[in-house]
This record gives sequence, structure tokens and C-alpha cells, in this order.
Amino acid sequence: MIANLSIRFMSNYTSLLVSMFILLGCTSTNDRLHIENDHIKHVILIGSDGFGAYAFNNKANIPNIREMMLKGSYSLKARAVFPTSSAVNWASMIMGSGPELHGFTEWGSKRPDLPPRIYGYDSIYPSIISLINNQLPNEKKGVAYTWSGIGYLFEKSLVDLNYNGKSDGDTLDKALEFIVSQKPAFTFIHFDEPDITGHERGHDTEEYYQAIQTIDAHIGTIVNTLSQKNMLKNSAIIFSSDHGGIGKTHGGKTLLETEIPWIIFSPNIPSKGALDNSIVTYDTASTIADLLNLTIPDYWRGKSILKNN
Repeated sequence: MIANLSIRFMSNYTSLLVSMFILLGCTSTNDRLHIENDHIKHVILIGSDGFGAYAFNNKANIPNIREMMLKGSYSLKARAVFPTSSAVNWASMIMGSGPELHGFTEWGSKRPDLPPRIYGYDSIYPSIISLINNQLPNEKKGVAYTWSGIGYLFEKSLVDLNYNGKSDGDTLDKALEFIVSQKPAFTFIHFDEPDITGHERGHDTEEYYQAIQTIDAHIGTIVNTLSQKNMLKNSAIIFSSDHGGIGKTHGGKTLLETEIPWIIFSPNIPSKGALDNSIVTYDTASTIADLLNLTIPDYWRGKSILKNN
């Protein structure tokens, strides 16, 4: 009888040890991504206006963007919010929520058209800039943008750089000067192409793809500069857009207008290639918060892509 009890006890004890080992092993694997996140000190969000996901059709030579996809994680099925216009989607991207909560609802909204669900600094819905300000008060943050409409969508009183460039090249130069000199936690770089060319010459045209190639060159400059300044190893780069387009317009409900690229690259984040889970543009802000180990507020709707793929 005693022998049977001893055998049963040892069997249960062995099972318990095996269970604990499996549990610890699973926890270690799941936490690995977030342990590596501790090394992320700089997040650069690159937004290219009017860069539809359909443009990844080999009509443009974009080696720098494709290298980010190869070494990082991406989706060409990410979606903009409706309407597929600029202000409403740029606001959603950095505010972690859709227009029904942040209140910017039109192409060129200069103030919330709908009262925000939550009022933050500068009387707008709190963006990723507010989160960094509150949780990492000593860190620098900046926005460099070519389309002037971006200037209404973030908390100007909180940033260390608020620069409206005269051209995408000018915007790029100022952003890199800021990144190299100030080593900010967050920089949002907005390029106005290929949207301008899309409206003037048409989407899915030779001129449109030439504009995309110029954006690719800008991205190459950003990555190379970070590498030369020994910052790349502690940086994460996210590339996305506000909408696509069809003909010479956008704002509608077609996939050509709605599907946008979403790419994340960092030497400290394991490459997953193509991502399967659904991504909406407001997931971007939550992902940035996760990268910087910030607490994501309950009133945001976005989810961190790092935890959901």
C-alpha cells in the first residue's frame, strides 16, 4: 500500500515538473519578442501619402522597401478607415482609434468635426505623442511633414520638432537632422508623394511609379543614415500610407483605395514575413506604444501588431 502511494506520488510529482517545464518554456518563447523590445530606443514612422498596396506589382523598382519586407514583417492587406482620405486616416494612424472616436472625419479636417470621445492636450484626441509625453517625459519626439494638413493632427505643444517641409526632400533633410542630433524616441515623417502625382497624372501610371521609386530612395537614405550613425540597431521603422487610389482620385470604397502597405523592420524584432492577421491603420499607434513599452490606453481601439501576429 505504501509502495503504491509512493509510486503515485512520484508520478504526480513528475507530471507537475513536466507541466512547469512546458509552461516556462512557452512563456520564454512568447516573451522573447518583448525582451528584445527593451532594446528599441527610437521609432521612426514613415508615411507615404497615397501609396496603395496595389503598387507592389513590380511596376516600380523599390529595393529598399522590399529589403525591409524581407528582413522584417509586413502586410499588403492592411486597411485604411473610411473615408479613404488623408486627414481622417493620418489621425487614425497616430491616435490609435477611428474617426468615430477622434472626430477627424474628412480629407482636410483642421479640427475635429465630431467632438472627440476623450479630450487631451491641445483639445484633440490623445495621440502616440501624448502617451510618450506622459510616460517618457524626458524623451524627444518630432513630426516633419510635407502636406500642411498634418499640422492639425498632433499635439504641437508637446513636440520638439514641428516642421512643414517645402518638398519631400526638404522634409527628409530636416527629419534626419533631428533624428541624428536629438536621438528622439519617436519621429513621424510624412511624404506627400505619390499622392500629388496620383492626382495630377493618375494612379497606376508610369509617373506614379516613378514617384514611388523616389520614396523608396528616401527610405534608403533613412536606413543608411541610421546605420552610419550607429542608431539602426536600437531603432524600429514602420512604413505605411493613408490610402491608395483609383484613376486620379480616392475617398471611395474600393480595395484599390482601401488597402495599404504596413511594414515593420528592426534588427531587434524577429522577421515574420507576410502577416496573416487583419491590420487596420489605427493599429499603428498601439504598435509604436508597444515598441516603446508604453501602457496602451483603454480608450484606444488599436491592437499591437507585435502581440497579434
